[in-house]
Amino acid sequence: MTDRAGRRRARRLAIGAAVVLALAGMNGPWLYRFGTEQYHQYKINRPEYKAENGKWDIVEFPKEYRQNTIHAALLRTGKVLLVAGSGNNQDNFDAKKFDTRIWDPVKGTIKKIPTPADLFCTGHTQLGNGNLLIAGGTKRYEKLKGDVTKAGGLMIVHNENPDKPITLPAGTKFTGKENGKTFISKDPVLVPRAKKVFDPATGRFLRNDPGLGRIYVEAARSGKKYETGTEDNYRVQGLTGADARNTYGIAQKLALDKKDFQGIRDAFEFDPVAEKYIKVDPMNEARWYPTLTTLSDGKILSLSGLDEIGQLVPGKNEVYNPSTKAWTYTKKIRQFPTYPAISLMQNGKLFYSGANAGYGPDDVGRDPGIWDLETNKFTKVPGMSDQKLLETAGTVLLPPAQDEKYMVIGGGGVGESERSSKKTRIVDLLKDDPTFVDGPSLEKGTRYPQASILPDDTVLISGGSEDYRGRGASDILQARLYDAKNGDMRRVADPLVGRNYHSGSILLPDGRVMFFGSDSLYADKANTKPGEFEQRIEIYTPPYLYRDARPSLSGGPKTVQRGDSATFSSQHASSIRTARLIRPSASTHVTDVDQKSIALDVKTSGSSVTVTVPKNRNLVQSGWYMLFVTDDQGTPSKAQWVRVP
Repeated sequence: MTDRAGRRRARRLAIGAAVVLALAGMNGPWLYRFGTEQYHQYKINRPEYKAENGKWDIVEFPKEYRQNTIHAALLRTGKVLLVAGSGNNQDNFDAKKFDTRIWDPVKGTIKKIPTPADLFCTGHTQLGNGNLLIAGGTKRYEKLKGDVTKAGGLMIVHNENPDKPITLPAGTKFTGKENGKTFISKDPVLVPRAKKVFDPATGRFLRNDPGLGRIYVEAARSGKKYETGTEDNYRVQGLTGADARNTYGIAQKLALDKKDFQGIRDAFEFDPVAEKYIKVDPMNEARWYPTLTTLSDGKILSLSGLDEIGQLVPGKNEVYNPSTKAWTYTKKIRQFPTYPAISLMQNGKLFYSGANAGYGPDDVGRDPGIWDLETNKFTKVPGMSDQKLLETAGTVLLPPAQDEKYMVIGGGGVGESERSSKKTRIVDLLKDDPTFVDGPSLEKGTRYPQASILPDDTVLISGGSEDYRGRGASDILQARLYDAKNGDMRRVADPLVGRNYHSGSILLPDGRVMFFGSDSLYADKANTKPGEFEQRIEIYTPPYLYRDARPSLSGGPKTVQRGDSATFSSQHASSIRTARLIRPSASTHVTDVDQKSIALDVKTSGSSVTVTVPKNRNLVQSGWYMLFVTDDQGTPSKAQWVRVP
């Protein structure tokens, strides 16, 4: 801090303290009579308080523009895409009422966008061309055990014909050979041809391995008596001749159990300039709760999710090619829980923090580690504390990204567990043998914490709840700033709105942070009053925006190649100390693998600021970034949008 700035800040603090002391001296009980809430408002709105702790403000959209926002992404236009789909509301789903909004945080305008499918619980990531890739969503809402009237479940359809595949339409009837009960398919299914298997030594034909298709079926009639208890073979009605001989179904127990959500294959690119969804090829697998992660070559990896029959996708991951708009399976199979926090490392491998959003066995794909996608080798990273409490944990790549240090924040037990963790854990992936170590603890066990990287190399950690979906009125109205440079974490101003399940945060180009969503299960401590979806947006203005001035940044190119330099103008160039490229966020379900802050080499001369972009394409992925410069007080400029091709 310069002497001049230090004197200014000391003078502000002295004046504020003198006002309070003078008022208290004139009228001793003044503070008490002023009232607790009034005094709180006075306190948090004092310039000195805001300069130290920041400030929260609520943005409430006009009624006709409100929605249950589940997903949000910052677009290269500076606007924010707010996606609800059906918004965790089955009435909307049944009516095919799917919502999207675009909000301009500068002008305050809101626009409704036609939404082509139920993009509730989809996956999304930023593409190199500035579009947002969106894949997956909801085909069917879950049904709790008491709401299921027809027995149903998974039917595996076998095709033993090696010469041709077979397609069975929706409404196909399957009748058990032993139990005699009939079940009806809800969707069409394509069953591939059988595969001929030969002896590798002799070349002699050995057998046909049948092609397999998966389909959800329901009993033809309601009632418990139509449940099945054991595996059975099922005849496919309506087939004749060779098709009838070669095609059959096999199902395990078909029952009145709870039925999970089902996913869709649909995929879209959202064009931020045209402000519309563009349909691309569907995924090979239906996915609900998937994670999309950028790879070394700019293609996008789609991971996990619940499939079209509500089961966890069995490790069949796939890759989207932005050039062809098509999807292909990866060579190997590896299974993770839904919404796994997986991101690209500087060496081209993938890091999995162990954090996830829920669905999946508690003993499959839960260990944090480093994944070589090409060889499918997975190396576990040890040292994670509270490893059984990683569901609904937050993960953030600490700034600057070159240091390759990750923080895992809070989390809870598998499923609807009441358990939650206070821990933060940090791992340095540049070490020869990376190991998690504990960072500063939170005050309370925290599910669904939000974490946003700020331009001054701090991380804003806020919100969450102690219990599953805020049960027991357990939302945590606290926020902290973690300083990645020295490892300190301190409380700042408390948020005004509780945020738990279906919430998220986004860094805006002006250096503020927006928060959206929250889907409490109950609204009271006794868990008797159903919760309501939080539709208000909240904005946090960090302390650095309450200083006397912020550096300017203007001009310069819109495109900069890796390894190249670019020059911008600033009236405060002599005070500029750092420059950061920050990738815009795409946030949902405590998962935001897009956000990262990359340090740039910076030089100043006169009114010019020259920055140099690193050469590593795994570090600097193709796409649009916010370029911030920060002065000697730690105050950032407004962002300039820059594209790295």
